[in-house]
Amino acid sequence: MISLVRQRTAIVLALLFAAVPVSVNADEYDLQPILEVSLDARVGQLRAAPVNLGADQPRGIVIAYGEDFDVDPYHEMFFYPEGTLKLAVMTEDGEVLWKKDLGRGVVPGMWFTPFFPFDLDGDGVDEIWFVNNPDQDHPLALSKYRLERLDAWSGESLGDRPWPKAAGGQTISHSYRNFILGGHVHDEPVLVTAQGTYGPMAIQAWNPDGSLRWVKKIGRKDPGARGSHRSPVADMNGDGVQEILWGERLIELDEGREIFCADCTRWQQHSDVIAPFLDRETGQWYVFTTREKDVNQAPRVVTYDDQGEIVWSDLDRGHIDMGWVARSGPGELTATAIRIRSKSLGPDGRIHENLEEFAYDAITGTPKQLAFSTYRSVPVDLDGNGVHELVYGGPGGDGRVIDWDGKTIAVVGGTVAMASKFFDLPGEQLLVFHPDGTLQVWADLNAEDGEAARNRYEEPLYRANQRLTGVGSNLSNLGGL
Repeated sequence: MISLVRQRTAIVLALLFAAVPVSVNADEYDLQPILEVSLDARVGQLRAAPVNLGADQPRGIVIAYGEDFDVDPYHEMFFYPEGTLKLAVMTEDGEVLWKKDLGRGVVPGMWFTPFFPFDLDGDGVDEIWFVNNPDQDHPLALSKYRLERLDAWSGESLGDRPWPKAAGGQTISHSYRNFILGGHVHDEPVLVTAQGTYGPMAIQAWNPDGSLRWVKKIGRKDPGARGSHRSPVADMNGDGVQEILWGERLIELDEGREIFCADCTRWQQHSDVIAPFLDRETGQWYVFTTREKDVNQAPRVVTYDDQGEIVWSDLDRGHIDMGWVARSGPGELTATAIRIRSKSLGPDGRIHENLEEFAYDAITGTPKQLAFSTYRSVPVDLDGNGVHELVYGGPGGDGRVIDWDGKTIAVVGGTVAMASKFFDLPGEQLLVFHPDGTLQVWADLNAEDGEAARNRYEEPLYRANQRLTGVGSNLSNLGGL
Protein backbone atom coordinates (compact mmCIF):
# COMPACT_ATOMS: atom_id res chain seq x y z
CA MET A 1 0.00 0.00 0.00
CA ILE A 2 2.89 2.36 0.79
CA SER A 3 4.40 2.04 -2.66
CA LEU A 4 1.01 2.49 -4.32
CA VAL A 5 0.32 5.70 -2.42
CA ARG A 6 3.73 7.08 -3.32
CA GLN A 7 3.28 6.13 -6.97
CA ARG A 8 -0.13 7.78 -7.14
CA THR A 9 0.99 10.96 -5.42
CA ALA A 10 4.08 11.15 -7.61
CA ILE A 11 1.86 10.99 -10.71
CA VAL A 12 -0.42 13.72 -9.34
CA LEU A 13 2.56 15.94 -8.61
CA ALA A 14 3.98 15.41 -12.07
CA LEU A 15 0.70 16.35 -13.68
CA LEU A 16 -0.10 19.37 -11.54
CA PHE A 17 3.26 20.98 -10.89
CA ALA A 18 6.58 21.21 -12.65
CA ALA A 19 8.62 22.10 -9.55
CA VAL A 20 8.53 20.94 -5.94
CA PRO A 21 9.79 22.98 -2.97
CA VAL A 22 12.99 21.61 -1.47
CA SER A 23 13.14 20.88 2.26
CA VAL A 24 16.03 21.76 4.54
CA ASN A 25 16.76 18.23 5.77
CA ALA A 26 18.49 17.19 8.96
CA ASP A 27 20.63 14.03 8.91
CA GLU A 28 18.09 11.23 9.38
CA TYR A 29 15.00 12.95 7.94
CA ASP A 30 13.84 13.25 4.36
CA LEU A 31 10.78 15.47 4.74
CA GLN A 32 9.16 16.13 1.37
CA PRO A 33 5.77 17.22 -0.03
CA ILE A 34 4.24 14.00 -1.35
CA LEU A 35 1.00 15.57 -2.56
CA GLU A 36 0.14 19.04 -3.79
CA VAL A 37 -3.25 20.32 -4.91
CA SER A 38 -4.48 23.79 -5.83
CA LEU A 39 -7.87 25.07 -4.68
CA ASP A 40 -7.75 27.81 -7.32
CA ALA A 41 -8.65 30.44 -4.73
CA ARG A 42 -7.02 32.69 -2.17
CA VAL A 43 -7.19 31.01 1.26
CA GLY A 44 -7.11 32.84 4.59
CA GLN A 45 -8.55 30.01 6.68
CA LEU A 46 -8.70 26.25 6.27
CA ARG A 47 -9.67 23.40 8.56
CA ALA A 48 -9.31 19.74 7.65
CA ALA A 49 -10.02 16.27 9.01
CA PRO A 50 -9.57 12.72 7.69
CA VAL A 51 -12.73 11.15 6.31
CA ASN A 52 -13.34 7.42 5.88
CA LEU A 53 -14.67 6.76 2.38
CA GLY A 54 -15.21 3.04 2.97
CA ALA A 55 -13.33 -0.24 2.95
CA ASP A 56 -10.88 -0.69 0.05
CA GLN A 57 -11.42 2.94 -0.96
CA PRO A 58 -8.80 5.69 -1.02
CA ARG A 59 -8.30 7.69 2.13
CA GLY A 60 -10.09 11.02 2.14
CA ILE A 61 -9.70 14.50 3.58
CA VAL A 62 -12.59 16.91 4.17
CA ILE A 63 -11.75 20.60 4.24
CA ALA A 64 -13.56 23.84 5.02
CA TYR A 65 -11.90 26.95 3.64
CA GLY A 66 -12.47 30.60 2.80
CA GLU A 67 -10.55 33.65 1.67
CA ASP A 68 -10.86 35.48 5.02
CA PHE A 69 -9.03 34.76 8.23
CA ASP A 70 -11.18 32.90 10.75
CA VAL A 71 -14.09 35.09 11.91
CA ASP A 72 -14.49 35.13 15.70
CA PRO A 73 -17.88 35.71 17.42
CA TYR A 74 -16.43 38.01 20.10
CA HIS A 75 -17.75 41.47 19.27
CA GLU A 76 -14.35 43.13 19.79
CA MET A 77 -12.79 40.71 17.25
CA PHE A 78 -15.62 40.10 14.78
CA PHE A 79 -15.20 41.53 11.27
CA TYR A 80 -17.36 41.31 8.16
CA PRO A 81 -15.99 38.58 5.88
CA GLU A 82 -15.51 39.27 2.21
CA GLY A 83 -15.89 35.68 1.06
CA THR A 84 -17.88 32.56 1.84
CA LEU A 85 -17.03 29.21 3.40
CA LYS A 86 -16.56 26.21 1.12
CA LEU A 87 -16.61 22.49 1.93
CA ALA A 88 -14.76 19.94 -0.17
CA VAL A 89 -13.55 16.34 -0.06
CA MET A 90 -10.36 15.17 -1.73
CA THR A 91 -8.66 11.78 -1.84
CA GLU A 92 -5.09 10.67 -1.19
CA ASP A 93 -4.71 10.57 -4.99
CA GLY A 94 -5.23 14.33 -5.17
CA GLU A 95 -8.70 14.00 -6.72
CA VAL A 96 -11.20 16.59 -5.50
CA LEU A 97 -14.49 14.68 -5.32
CA TRP A 98 -16.68 17.75 -4.81
CA LYS A 99 -16.79 21.34 -3.63
CA LYS A 100 -19.74 23.12 -2.07
CA ASP A 101 -20.08 26.86 -1.47
CA LEU A 102 -22.13 27.33 1.72
CA GLY A 103 -23.19 30.84 0.76
CA ARG A 104 -23.57 34.14 2.59
CA GLY A 105 -25.74 32.70 5.34
CA VAL A 106 -22.85 30.72 6.85
CA VAL A 107 -20.28 32.78 8.75
CA PRO A 108 -16.78 31.50 7.83
CA GLY A 109 -15.51 30.83 11.33
CA MET A 110 -14.80 27.67 13.30
CA TRP A 111 -17.10 28.60 16.18
CA PHE A 112 -20.02 29.47 13.91
CA THR A 113 -19.55 26.48 11.61
CA PRO A 114 -17.83 23.37 12.96
CA PHE A 115 -17.73 20.24 10.81
CA PHE A 116 -17.16 16.64 11.82
CA PRO A 117 -16.71 13.45 9.73
CA PHE A 118 -18.44 10.59 11.55
CA ASP A 119 -20.15 7.32 10.63
CA LEU A 120 -23.30 7.54 12.74
CA ASP A 121 -25.44 5.21 10.61
CA GLY A 122 -22.82 2.43 10.71
CA ASP A 123 -22.57 1.79 6.97
CA GLY A 124 -18.77 2.00 6.99
CA VAL A 125 -18.59 5.42 5.34
CA ASP A 126 -18.38 8.70 7.25
CA GLU A 127 -21.02 11.36 6.84
CA ILE A 128 -19.95 15.01 6.96
CA TRP A 129 -21.83 16.78 9.79
CA PHE A 130 -21.80 20.57 9.98
CA VAL A 131 -23.78 23.62 11.12
CA ASN A 132 -25.55 25.14 8.14
CA ASN A 133 -27.73 28.23 7.69
CA PRO A 134 -29.89 28.24 4.55
CA ASP A 135 -31.02 31.84 5.19
CA GLN A 136 -28.60 33.67 2.91
CA ASP A 137 -29.71 37.10 4.09
CA HIS A 138 -29.39 36.62 7.85
CA PRO A 139 -26.11 34.96 8.87
CA LEU A 140 -26.72 35.57 12.59
CA ALA A 141 -30.25 34.14 12.63
CA LEU A 142 -29.72 31.36 15.18
CA SER A 143 -33.30 30.16 14.74
CA LYS A 144 -32.43 29.21 11.14
CA TYR A 145 -29.28 27.20 11.93
CA ARG A 146 -29.41 23.51 10.98
CA LEU A 147 -27.44 20.38 11.82
CA GLU A 148 -26.88 18.93 8.35
CA ARG A 149 -25.15 15.79 7.13
CA LEU A 150 -23.64 15.27 3.70
CA ASP A 151 -22.70 12.22 1.67
CA ALA A 152 -18.89 12.10 1.77
CA TRP A 153 -18.61 10.90 -1.84
CA SER A 154 -20.99 13.33 -3.51
CA GLY A 155 -21.55 16.22 -1.11
CA GLU A 156 -25.31 15.72 -1.45
CA SER A 157 -27.43 16.44 1.62
CA LEU A 158 -28.65 13.41 3.55
CA GLY A 159 -31.01 15.49 5.67
CA ASP A 160 -30.95 18.10 8.41
CA ARG A 161 -32.63 19.11 11.63
CA PRO A 162 -32.82 22.35 13.65
CA TRP A 163 -29.58 23.15 15.43
CA PRO A 164 -30.29 23.00 19.19
CA LYS A 165 -30.77 26.43 20.66
CA ALA A 166 -28.01 27.92 22.74
CA ALA A 167 -28.73 28.06 26.44
CA GLY A 168 -30.50 31.22 27.54
CA GLY A 169 -28.79 34.16 29.15
CA GLN A 170 -25.88 34.40 26.70
CA THR A 171 -24.37 37.59 25.36
CA ILE A 172 -24.65 37.78 21.58
CA SER A 173 -20.94 37.03 21.08
CA HIS A 174 -21.21 33.99 23.38
CA SER A 175 -24.20 32.60 21.50
CA TYR A 176 -22.20 31.39 18.49
CA ARG A 177 -19.99 28.78 20.16
CA ASN A 178 -20.92 25.54 18.42
CA PHE A 179 -19.37 22.06 18.66
CA ILE A 180 -19.94 18.74 16.90
CA LEU A 181 -18.07 15.67 18.11
CA GLY A 182 -18.65 12.03 18.80
CA GLY A 183 -17.41 8.73 20.13
CA HIS A 184 -18.53 5.21 20.90
CA VAL A 185 -20.34 3.35 23.64
CA HIS A 186 -18.59 0.06 23.10
CA ASP A 187 -19.21 -0.35 19.34
CA GLU A 188 -22.22 1.95 19.08
CA PRO A 189 -21.56 5.41 17.63
CA VAL A 190 -22.89 8.46 19.50
CA LEU A 191 -22.95 11.91 17.90
CA VAL A 192 -22.68 14.93 20.20
CA THR A 193 -23.73 18.51 19.56
CA ALA A 194 -23.01 21.31 22.04
CA GLN A 195 -23.37 25.03 22.50
CA GLY A 196 -21.61 27.48 24.80
CA THR A 197 -18.20 28.09 26.36
CA TYR A 198 -18.30 30.98 28.81
CA GLY A 199 -21.72 30.89 30.47
CA PRO A 200 -24.72 28.53 30.24
CA MET A 201 -23.96 25.42 28.19
CA ALA A 202 -25.98 22.62 26.65
CA ILE A 203 -24.91 19.23 25.29
CA GLN A 204 -27.02 16.77 23.28
CA ALA A 205 -26.23 13.16 22.30
CA TRP A 206 -27.80 11.40 19.30
CA ASN A 207 -28.35 7.72 18.50
CA PRO A 208 -27.62 6.07 15.12
CA ASP A 209 -31.33 6.30 14.21
CA GLY A 210 -31.27 10.06 14.79
CA SER A 211 -33.19 9.94 18.06
CA LEU A 212 -32.11 11.99 21.04
CA ARG A 213 -30.11 9.88 23.51
CA TRP A 214 -29.62 12.42 26.34
CA VAL A 215 -29.35 16.13 27.08
CA LYS A 216 -27.14 17.79 29.67
CA LYS A 217 -27.47 21.45 30.65
CA ILE A 218 -24.98 23.41 32.72
CA GLY A 219 -26.45 26.65 34.04
CA ARG A 220 -24.69 29.93 34.61
CA LYS A 221 -24.66 29.47 38.40
CA ASP A 222 -23.97 25.73 38.44
CA PRO A 223 -20.71 24.86 40.23
CA GLY A 224 -17.61 23.93 38.27
CA ALA A 225 -15.74 25.07 35.21
CA ARG A 226 -17.32 26.53 32.11
CA GLY A 227 -16.30 25.10 28.73
CA SER A 228 -13.08 25.10 26.77
CA HIS A 229 -11.85 25.82 23.27
CA ARG A 230 -10.90 22.14 23.02
CA SER A 231 -13.19 19.15 23.33
CA PRO A 232 -11.12 15.94 23.40
CA VAL A 233 -12.58 12.44 23.58
CA ALA A 234 -11.31 10.12 26.32
CA ASP A 235 -11.81 6.71 27.93
CA MET A 236 -10.21 7.24 31.31
CA ASN A 237 -11.25 3.93 32.87
CA GLY A 238 -10.81 1.82 29.74
CA ASP A 239 -14.31 0.34 29.90
CA GLY A 240 -15.08 0.92 26.22
CA VAL A 241 -17.55 3.72 26.97
CA GLN A 242 -15.86 6.84 25.69
CA GLU A 243 -16.21 10.20 27.38
CA ILE A 244 -15.91 13.83 26.39
CA LEU A 245 -13.89 16.37 28.33
CA TRP A 246 -16.16 19.38 28.45
CA GLY A 247 -14.05 22.00 30.12
CA GLU A 248 -12.80 20.34 33.29
CA ARG A 249 -15.72 17.91 33.44
CA LEU A 250 -15.58 14.30 32.29
CA ILE A 251 -18.95 13.20 30.81
CA GLU A 252 -19.56 9.63 29.65
CA LEU A 253 -21.38 9.16 26.35
CA ASP A 254 -23.83 6.41 27.31
CA GLU A 255 -26.15 8.36 29.63
CA GLY A 256 -24.49 11.79 29.86
CA ARG A 257 -23.41 11.08 33.42
CA GLU A 258 -20.78 13.41 34.86
CA ILE A 259 -17.94 11.20 36.09
CA PHE A 260 -16.10 14.10 37.67
CA CYS A 261 -16.15 17.87 37.84
CA ALA A 262 -12.55 18.71 38.69
CA ASP A 263 -11.81 21.50 41.17
CA CYS A 264 -15.56 22.05 41.07
CA THR A 265 -15.99 24.32 44.09
CA ARG A 266 -13.11 26.65 43.25
CA TRP A 267 -12.85 27.04 39.46
CA GLN A 268 -15.89 28.65 37.82
CA GLN A 269 -14.35 30.08 34.63
CA HIS A 270 -13.39 28.59 31.27
CA SER A 271 -10.20 26.83 30.26
CA ASP A 272 -8.12 26.87 27.09
CA VAL A 273 -6.02 23.69 26.97
CA ILE A 274 -7.76 20.45 27.92
CA ALA A 275 -5.29 17.68 27.06
CA PRO A 276 -5.68 14.04 28.16
CA PHE A 277 -2.35 12.20 28.23
CA LEU A 278 -1.22 8.66 28.99
CA ASP A 279 1.77 7.51 31.00
CA ARG A 280 2.45 4.31 29.08
CA GLU A 281 4.82 2.99 31.75
CA THR A 282 2.04 2.84 34.37
CA GLY A 283 -1.09 2.92 32.17
CA GLN A 284 -2.30 5.99 34.10
CA TRP A 285 -4.34 8.68 32.37
CA TYR A 286 -4.05 12.36 33.28
CA VAL A 287 -5.58 15.64 32.08
CA PHE A 288 -3.46 18.77 31.63
CA THR A 289 -5.32 22.10 31.67
CA THR A 290 -4.55 25.80 31.33
CA ARG A 291 -7.03 28.42 32.46
CA GLU A 292 -8.00 31.66 30.80
CA LYS A 293 -9.43 34.86 32.27
CA ASP A 294 -7.25 36.43 34.94
CA VAL A 295 -9.41 36.12 38.05
CA ASN A 296 -8.45 35.45 41.63
CA GLN A 297 -9.04 31.72 41.39
CA ALA A 298 -5.73 29.88 41.62
CA PRO A 299 -4.13 27.80 40.24
CA ARG A 300 -3.82 28.63 36.54
CA VAL A 301 -2.07 25.46 35.29
CA VAL A 302 -3.35 22.11 36.60
CA THR A 303 -2.90 18.40 35.94
CA TYR A 304 -5.55 15.95 37.19
CA ASP A 305 -5.55 12.20 37.49
CA ASP A 306 -8.31 9.99 36.03
CA GLN A 307 -10.51 10.65 39.07
CA GLY A 308 -10.37 14.43 38.71
CA GLU A 309 -7.96 14.86 41.64
CA ILE A 310 -5.19 17.46 41.32
CA VAL A 311 -1.75 15.89 40.83
CA TRP A 312 0.19 19.15 40.50
CA SER A 313 -0.46 22.80 39.74
CA ASP A 314 1.38 26.04 39.13
CA LEU A 315 0.90 29.82 38.74
CA ASP A 316 -1.66 31.81 40.66
CA ARG A 317 -2.45 34.64 38.25
CA GLY A 318 -2.70 35.44 34.58
CA HIS A 319 -4.54 34.57 31.38
CA ILE A 320 -2.94 31.22 30.50
CA ASP A 321 -3.54 30.28 26.90
CA MET A 322 -2.54 27.75 24.24
CA GLY A 323 0.01 24.98 24.97
CA TRP A 324 0.00 21.20 24.53
CA VAL A 325 1.34 17.88 25.84
CA ALA A 326 3.89 16.04 23.68
CA ARG A 327 6.21 13.04 23.88
CA SER A 328 9.65 14.63 24.20
CA GLY A 329 11.65 11.44 24.72
CA PRO A 330 11.25 7.73 25.53
CA GLY A 331 8.84 7.67 28.46
CA GLU A 332 9.02 11.46 28.74
CA LEU A 333 6.07 13.85 28.40
CA THR A 334 6.37 17.63 28.27
CA ALA A 335 3.51 20.09 28.86
CA THR A 336 3.62 23.74 27.80
CA ALA A 337 1.57 26.85 28.57
CA ILE A 338 1.74 30.50 27.58
CA ARG A 339 0.68 33.52 29.63
CA ILE A 340 -0.75 36.21 27.33
CA ARG A 341 -1.34 39.75 28.50
CA SER A 342 -3.17 41.02 25.41
CA LYS A 343 -4.53 39.64 22.14
CA SER A 344 -6.52 40.84 19.15
CA LEU A 345 -7.96 39.38 15.98
CA GLY A 346 -9.03 40.79 12.64
CA PRO A 347 -8.74 40.27 8.88
CA ASP A 348 -4.94 40.20 9.16
CA GLY A 349 -4.89 37.39 11.70
CA ARG A 350 -4.59 36.79 15.42
CA ILE A 351 -2.04 38.84 17.35
CA HIS A 352 -0.71 37.99 20.83
CA GLU A 353 1.46 40.36 22.83
CA ASN A 354 3.52 40.25 26.03
CA LEU A 355 3.98 36.49 26.11
CA GLU A 356 5.55 34.43 28.89
CA GLU A 357 6.17 30.74 28.26
CA PHE A 358 6.24 27.79 30.69
CA ALA A 359 7.19 24.14 30.30
CA TYR A 360 6.85 21.20 32.68
CA ASP A 361 7.35 17.50 33.06
CA ALA A 362 3.71 16.65 32.38
CA ILE A 363 3.50 13.90 35.03
CA THR A 364 5.39 15.49 37.93
CA GLY A 365 4.99 19.21 37.20
CA THR A 366 8.74 19.80 37.48
CA PRO A 367 9.54 23.00 35.54
CA LYS A 368 11.64 22.65 32.38
CA GLN A 369 13.81 25.08 30.50
CA LEU A 370 13.42 24.56 26.75
CA ALA A 371 15.98 25.86 24.28
CA PHE A 372 13.29 27.27 22.01
CA SER A 373 9.91 28.97 22.01
CA THR A 374 6.84 26.77 21.63
CA TYR A 375 4.59 29.65 20.51
CA ARG A 376 2.52 28.64 17.45
CA SER A 377 3.96 25.11 17.52
CA VAL A 378 2.18 21.79 17.01
CA PRO A 379 3.59 18.36 18.03
CA VAL A 380 3.87 15.67 15.32
CA ASP A 381 5.82 12.40 15.08
CA LEU A 382 7.08 12.56 11.50
CA ASP A 383 9.72 9.83 11.63
CA GLY A 384 7.64 7.28 13.58
CA ASN A 385 10.05 6.84 16.50
CA GLY A 386 7.41 7.66 19.13
CA VAL A 387 8.91 11.07 19.95
CA HIS A 388 7.32 14.23 18.60
CA GLU A 389 8.89 16.87 16.45
CA LEU A 390 7.45 20.40 16.58
CA VAL A 391 6.19 22.36 13.59
CA TYR A 392 5.63 26.11 13.80
CA GLY A 393 2.44 25.69 11.86
CA GLY A 394 -0.05 27.80 13.77
CA PRO A 395 -1.48 30.87 12.00
CA GLY A 396 1.43 33.25 11.59
CA GLY A 397 4.04 30.53 12.15
CA ASP A 398 7.01 30.27 9.80
CA GLY A 399 6.59 26.55 9.00
CA ARG A 400 9.88 25.39 10.56
CA VAL A 401 10.05 21.82 11.85
CA ILE A 402 12.44 21.30 14.78
CA ASP A 403 13.61 18.56 17.11
CA TRP A 404 13.93 18.82 20.91
CA ASP A 405 17.41 20.32 20.58
CA GLY A 406 15.87 23.18 18.59
CA LYS A 407 17.55 21.99 15.38
CA THR A 408 15.67 22.81 12.19
CA ILE A 409 14.70 19.66 10.29
CA ALA A 410 12.80 21.28 7.44
CA VAL A 411 10.71 24.29 6.48
CA VAL A 412 7.25 23.40 5.22
CA GLY A 413 5.91 26.98 5.15
CA GLY A 414 2.23 27.82 5.35
CA THR A 415 -0.24 26.92 8.09
CA VAL A 416 -0.81 23.39 9.41
CA ALA A 417 -4.38 22.06 9.28
CA MET A 418 -3.64 18.43 10.24
CA ALA A 419 -0.71 16.78 12.01
CA SER A 420 -1.42 13.06 12.32
CA LYS A 421 -1.27 9.74 10.48
CA PHE A 422 -3.95 10.29 7.85
CA PHE A 423 -2.22 8.44 4.96
CA ASP A 424 -1.09 4.80 5.04
CA LEU A 425 2.59 5.72 5.28
CA PRO A 426 5.12 5.37 8.11
CA GLY A 427 5.15 8.25 10.54
CA GLU A 428 2.61 11.06 10.82
CA GLN A 429 2.02 13.60 8.08
CA LEU A 430 1.35 17.33 7.85
CA LEU A 431 -1.38 18.97 5.78
CA VAL A 432 -0.25 22.53 5.07
CA PHE A 433 -2.10 25.31 3.26
CA HIS A 434 -0.77 28.49 1.66
CA PRO A 435 -2.45 31.85 0.95
CA ASP A 436 -2.51 31.17 -2.79
CA GLY A 437 -4.74 28.11 -2.22
CA THR A 438 -2.02 25.47 -2.49
CA LEU A 439 -2.42 22.42 -0.24
CA GLN A 440 0.55 20.19 0.50
CA VAL A 441 0.92 16.91 2.35
CA TRP A 442 4.40 16.55 3.83
CA ALA A 443 5.87 13.23 5.00
CA ASP A 444 9.24 11.89 6.06
CA LEU A 445 10.25 9.44 3.34
CA ASN A 446 12.74 7.85 5.75
CA ALA A 447 10.14 7.25 8.46
CA GLU A 448 9.74 3.86 10.11
CA ASP A 449 7.02 3.18 12.66
CA GLY A 450 8.49 1.82 15.89
CA GLU A 451 6.60 0.09 18.68
CA ALA A 452 5.87 3.32 20.56
CA ALA A 453 4.37 4.93 17.45
CA ARG A 454 2.31 1.85 16.60
CA ASN A 455 0.94 1.82 20.14
CA ARG A 456 -0.22 5.42 19.65
CA TYR A 457 -1.94 4.70 16.32
CA GLU A 458 -3.70 1.62 17.73
CA GLU A 459 -5.10 3.52 20.71
CA PRO A 460 -8.88 3.92 19.99
CA LEU A 461 -8.69 7.52 21.14
CA TYR A 462 -6.24 8.33 18.34
CA ARG A 463 -8.91 8.04 15.66
CA ALA A 464 -11.56 9.63 17.89
CA ASN A 465 -9.48 12.78 18.41
CA GLN A 466 -7.90 12.81 14.96
CA ARG A 467 -11.26 13.61 13.36
CA LEU A 468 -11.81 16.65 15.64
CA THR A 469 -9.58 19.07 13.73
CA GLY A 470 -12.60 20.64 12.01
CA VAL A 471 -13.98 21.65 15.42
CA GLY A 472 -12.62 24.29 17.75
CA SER A 473 -8.92 24.34 18.66
CA ASN A 474 -8.32 20.59 18.68
CA LEU A 475 -5.23 20.46 16.44
CA SER A 476 -2.87 19.33 19.25
CA ASN A 477 -5.12 16.74 20.93
CA LEU A 478 -3.02 13.75 19.88
CA GLY A 479 0.17 14.88 21.61
CA GLY A 480 -0.58 13.07 24.84
CA LEU A 481 -1.54 9.71 23.35
